[in-house]
Amino acid sequence: MHEITYEKALDFFGRSIDAMVVADPNADSYKSLVRRGIFQELIEDNGNYKDLVQKLWFHFNGSDKEITEEYQVFIPNLGKFVGKYSKRLKIVMNGTTHFVQMMIEPVDDTEQYLILLDELNEKESEEDVETKQKVNTIQNIYLFSMCIDLVRDTTSSLSLTEVSEETMNSQISYTAWRQTIVNMIWKNDQELFLERSDPEYLRTHFEPGHIESFDCQMQNLEGFFIWVKLIFSRMDTTNENDYRFVYMVQNIHDTTVEMKAALKHYEELASRDSLTKIFNHGRIETEICNAIEQCHKNGTNASLLIIDIDYFKKVNDSHGHTAGDATLVKFAGIIREILSKRNASFGRWGGEEFTAVIYGLKNEELRAVAEEIRCTVENTDFGEIGKITCSVGGTELMEDDVFESWFNRADKAVYTSKENGRNLVTIE
Repeated sequence: MHEITYEKALDFFGRSIDAMVVADPNADSYKSLVRRGIFQELIEDNGNYKDLVQKLWFHFNGSDKEITEEYQVFIPNLGKFVGKYSKRLKIVMNGTTHFVQMMIEPVDDTEQYLILLDELNEKESEEDVETKQKVNTIQNIYLFSMCIDLVRDTTSSLSLTEVSEETMNSQISYTAWRQTIVNMIWKNDQELFLERSDPEYLRTHFEPGHIESFDCQMQNLEGFFIWVKLIFSRMDTTNENDYRFVYMVQNIHDTTVEMKAALKHYEELASRDSLTKIFNHGRIETEICNAIEQCHKNGTNASLLIIDIDYFKKVNDSHGHTAGDATLVKFAGIIREILSKRNASFGRWGGEEFTAVIYGLKNEELRAVAEEIRCTVENTDFGEIGKITCSVGGTELMEDDVFESWFNRADKAVYTSKENGRNLVTIE
């Protein structure tokens, strides 16, 4: 065996290591002592320490793409170390992935670090990939996790799955973290987040082992808002005054979007008349009530129309219910087309009677819309059954109206149109 002295070992180490950097976080600066291989391109002779942290391990895992600026606020805290630190890095340059072993040694009696970087050879890289693939993939659904100690107001064991599979160093206080992360929450959800993450709320609402979660929209590392589940779990310890928690952010975006689409689909099915595909009785009744509520709350102007097909029973008796159904569908389509130019809701009240809520019209404007409906129906060829007419009644919403008074006034108006010979418009 060759005799290896300390001097020879030190010389060999200096010649074999790929990069050696001295960093000063307080001055936000670094100086390279050695740069070989990929590090000749990746890092400079001198530069900003924050930029170095970003390049080495605070980008998207398996990509050279930077995370959104809002999350970079954590970089200064994640670049501070107490004691020695070792980490396996995955760095992408020019489309090629490089695996790097990083060691950080705090320099005695200073607040500086010695950072040693060495690229792994091909065999070591393959072994690293195989090891990572064996890790339970359930971790990938959790974008963010950490431990919280409310008594000490600290966070620890921070993990950002999209940045690294490994736990990251963190020295940020829980109070500071909470005030920073709220800016990543969708504005409409910020109040809920601040309430549920408040230290006093966590103390008073969580027994040891208790778990709570809530859904909200949160900005991801790319800067897009996605649906997430925020989970707080109090650790089950023997000390009842030990307020330590595990906090996790679960990505539920795809599932939530699919669920919302399904709910919207079933909401539409529950709201639509099966024949004409316009709003059914229940939904148009709701729209009438909504208009009354908006009027009382905001002074919003609204009007109500009731449209009834004249002598529709004769259509069914003479031509059959199939022709009658086709007539109802075409009739509804005519009115829907006319009202599509307006801020209006339109539905089938029942049988051959239809109802529309129209916003922003005074009585004379309402009469013009009603006449357009009446004339269009009168001049339309309904195929097998030929021509039909309709009677229309309408009224503007009054300040003291409730559902019954408003609807009954419109109903009385359409009855007046029928009494006076049908194929008429009456506005009360």
